[in-house]
Amino acid sequence: MKSQDRSVMRVLSGEKLWPPPIWMMRQAGRYLPEYREVRSKAANFLEFCYSPDLATEVTLQPIRRYGFDASILFSDIFVVPDAIGYPVRFEEGRGPVLEPLSADLLDRLEQDRAEDHLKPVIETVSRLRAELPEETTLLGFCGAPWTVACYSVAGHTTQDQVAARVGAYRDPDLMQRFVDQLVTASIRYLIRQLDAGADAVQIFDTWAGVLDEAGFKRWSIEPTRRIVDGVRAVRPDAKIIGFPKASSARMMAFVEGTGVDAVGFDWTAPDQVALDIQKKVPIQGNLDPMRLVAGGKALEEGVAHILNTFDKGPLVFNLGHGVTPDADPENVARMVELVRKG
Repeated sequence: MKSQDRSVMRVLSGEKLWPPPIWMMRQAGRYLPEYREVRSKAANFLEFCYSPDLATEVTLQPIRRYGFDASILFSDIFVVPDAIGYPVRFEEGRGPVLEPLSADLLDRLEQDRAEDHLKPVIETVSRLRAELPEETTLLGFCGAPWTVACYSVAGHTTQDQVAARVGAYRDPDLMQRFVDQLVTASIRYLIRQLDAGADAVQIFDTWAGVLDEAGFKRWSIEPTRRIVDGVRAVRPDAKIIGFPKASSARMMAFVEGTGVDAVGFDWTAPDQVALDIQKKVPIQGNLDPMRLVAGGKALEEGVAHILNTFDKGPLVFNLGHGVTPDADPENVARMVELVRKG
């Protein structure tokens, strides 16, 4: 089967399918007991991401359980800075911790070390394409440079990314140097994923929504455009999904400014904004993950609203952000059932 024959790929090419194909962000994760069992075998989270055996297994788990139409590589956005030598570690209960951004640290980064460092992740992609059902789309991904860089100024995430925003205002040249490094590394990384068997890739810009208009253009649109252009210079037919979370009011500017093939919406997006974008490119989303936690009527109403609202154009059904650890696996099964009924 050619990749363009897979349902998610057909939608990314502009085709309307009904019922729409479905997958969900973070579908390999802590809400599944089988995931937690495998996770316990790795000493730390980065080691987990760099183990092809473990990463392949947990990527396949939700496909076996739910039969999603797409499988997304299990990894993390911070393997990219880690691969070029930016110090990264994960702390239990805190998440990613990066060494605070400095000019001296940037001077020590090495793009050439990334290829060897990321070999285990690329091996995982190859294994997945060989082991997934033929009809299942395989998605690769990277973090958008701004979102990755957000964790570098203070060394960790802060409320509304205040530290990163202040840092970008005070020393935009330093931030630009780091973003440029991330753009270069991300282009190479996504190309390698596509060459290893990924059908399409997604760029996650989780913190795009905290930026003002000028910042959104400089730190979200422009780096994403450069990544899209860089990937397409080598792989002209590459399908690329953008996900600038909490940015629905600027989504048209994002689509026009980056050249992505499709965009994901979070659950706060007004219907009319998403409908307007759907006339231009396929859309993905946008069920509130808390409806999966609540289940019952809340879940049923949320699914029905999306299906009834966006049924006139190309849609990939998804959540508005990642599934949370407290979601009931049975509610996920119910969501898939409701979507497949149309």
